[in-house]
Amino acid sequence: MKKTHFLFVFLAFGCVQSCRENDAIAEETSAKEEVHNKTIQVTRHDGRPFSTGESPYAKFVAGPGGSVLMQGFYWDVPDGGNWWNTVKGKLTDWSNAGIGAVWLPPASKAQNGAYSMGYDPTDYYDFGNYNQNGSIETRFGSRAELEALITKAHAENMQVYADIVINHNSGGQSEYNPYVGSNTWTNFSGVASGKFPRSYNDFYKNAYGNNDEGAFGGFPDLCHANPYVQDWLWGRDDSVGKYYKNVMKFDGWRFDYVKGFGPWVVNTWNSNVGGFSVGELWDSNVNTLEWWANNANSSVFDFAAYYKMDDAFDNGNLNVLNDDMMWKRNPFKAVTFVANHDTDIIYNKMLAYAYILTHEGYPTIFYRDYEEWLNKERLNNLIWIHNNKATGTTSILYTDNDEYISRRNGYNGNPGLVVYINNSSGWQERWIQTNWASQQIKDFTGSSTWYPTTQSDKWVKIQCAPNSYSVWSLNQ
Repeated sequence: MKKTHFLFVFLAFGCVQSCRENDAIAEETSAKEEVHNKTIQVTRHDGRPFSTGESPYAKFVAGPGGSVLMQGFYWDVPDGGNWWNTVKGKLTDWSNAGIGAVWLPPASKAQNGAYSMGYDPTDYYDFGNYNQNGSIETRFGSRAELEALITKAHAENMQVYADIVINHNSGGQSEYNPYVGSNTWTNFSGVASGKFPRSYNDFYKNAYGNNDEGAFGGFPDLCHANPYVQDWLWGRDDSVGKYYKNVMKFDGWRFDYVKGFGPWVVNTWNSNVGGFSVGELWDSNVNTLEWWANNANSSVFDFAAYYKMDDAFDNGNLNVLNDDMMWKRNPFKAVTFVANHDTDIIYNKMLAYAYILTHEGYPTIFYRDYEEWLNKERLNNLIWIHNNKATGTTSILYTDNDEYISRRNGYNGNPGLVVYINNSSGWQERWIQTNWASQQIKDFTGSSTWYPTTQSDKWVKIQCAPNSYSVWSLNQ
């Protein structure tokens, strides 16, 4: 959903702890100014990677570090009905790079027809095969082209996620609405597919109440409390969810604007339909993100990490990375990102990608960053590092304004890694403690030519180039 007016309130935490002796473990309960001479154990679990679950269609098997998601669009991709073909043409390269899933824009016919980005849905079952709203094809192409894209993705061992807009509808006809005493644009009885016809009974306000958790942009606000709406969204065999999953063969869901309805909606969809799911809860408060993810039984985009990364990498204070984020609360329900179709505020993006692709959670690559704006070779290197080396729980080893060093502690025989991010204008070096005794390590980014050997007590000196990052693991 394109959004323009949001106010985010950030709280600064100024809790300072005195340095403890080497090797001490400190629980992170609030933001700390700097981390020196101690190890902060950020996550505590068995070390397993993020999993998107199994798909009956995609054969993709994630690497030791988990999978990577590609957002396969941006706001106002070229119209003309060729976007599905454009994405289809890139799937082989994306799969070869180690990307395990692609998130597509809303695929069904919307009010603005061939010019809509899909966030004003009219007919959930028109994928560019009915002549309505001024066109047959959607902005992105025809149903046949979409199905060919999904088939190709599955052949390339990738999953495909549908962007689901169920907060509101648009493009209905005017009808008299007795609940408001005037006409509303809530008559969807004539949708060309004939599926999920709607009337004023299915939108707020109605017999079920005056409103729900939120409305968007003045569009008719779908009433999820109505059993008829529930049946069409996830209940019946040809419901939206089951049709998308079983007929169109989508593997999962990105739920748009979940602030507009209760988390029980996504929870019920997931229990009835299945598949991977992630919610767009645009909120920097990690307590809110965690609350929603738990109640929705879903992953959630880690907006807390997003704004902390902007503060850290663009405002010159890497200590902010000690603050709380969703991936620290629950790495198995956190989808991390550096930019998306709605918001793109981080300037030092390569440092941000180095962060999310070496840390826990499910990292997302933004289409334009990968295909147009950033160095694809460097991104591919980070994707490889994520899939092959970013294993286990996370420990923070060192932070100051310009430097951040953390360790992934390894899992199931995989040794993990150490990532060093340097936001200063000069080379930096640090002694840090690894999990490896008397073993040679190397920088898997190729930035450093050092091949140091860790001491018997697991300490070693590593380095990092200016305004860059290095990623160290066993030379094997």
